[in-house]
Amino acid sequence: MRVLAIGCLVGVAAWGQWIQYPTRGVPKGKDGKPNLSAPAPRTADGHPDLSGMWTMGEALPCPKLLTDETGDCLEKNPISQFAADLNKAVPSGLPFRPWALEVRAERKAKLDPHVECLPSNFPRMFTLPHITKIVETPGLLVLMNEYNAGFRQIFTDGRPLPEDPQPSWNGYTAGKWEGDTLVVETNGFRDDLWMDMAGTPLTSGARVTERFRRPNFGRLEIDATVNDPKAFTKPWNMKLVDKLVLDTELIDEICMENEKSARHMKAQ
Repeated sequence: MRVLAIGCLVGVAAWGQWIQYPTRGVPKGKDGKPNLSAPAPRTADGHPDLSGMWTMGEALPCPKLLTDETGDCLEKNPISQFAADLNKAVPSGLPFRPWALEVRAERKAKLDPHVECLPSNFPRMFTLPHITKIVETPGLLVLMNEYNAGFRQIFTDGRPLPEDPQPSWNGYTAGKWEGDTLVVETNGFRDDLWMDMAGTPLTSGARVTERFRRPNFGRLEIDATVNDPKAFTKPWNMKLVDKLVLDTELIDEICMENEKSARHMKAQ
């Protein structure tokens, strides 16, 4: 099983928020500044509370899998450098089936569906510079994303995944707590998804397992295993890190409103 550490899968412009409103309950250090390394908050049942507003965090240490011919880490700039070099780095590392690698190559000449204002399917909600707000309630986590006012639901009420789901962008998700880790299973993806700007495929045969951890107040870690036997010969892993966003609020970002990026962006 391979490991792919991803800081960001696509290069996009940095975001800026104009709403300023203090975030409640933030621990402070002796200097009065937010102490994001403080312990994570917990819910009434004792689990870490994943609630908060999150955006892409720092890149993780670069394994040998993600180095170019010079040996330099491709994540020195987690947005532009990683996206630009993903095409040459990943084929030698991910266990593509031949048809999937051919599709990925064919997509070089096509526009990324995300650039054409289609939804941010897995794993892009965690790898793009838009804010995702997590609201944790008994039996349900709701993930609300600024991009096109998108959403995702993680049910923690014990329901099983559907056996014959209607394919969708985000799939169908059920989770359960194992200690301080929320283990999440998702199926029911569409058959034509891009996982990144390079066109790495995700198909209807995929089952994705994510393990959510909040090791401290300001950090969200997601270890994901992609098991897609239609596109890959064996499961593989990726690691994602998001950071907490303070003192602001969501702003819906409707892509088709004055959209000007598509003509500049093709698969890397």
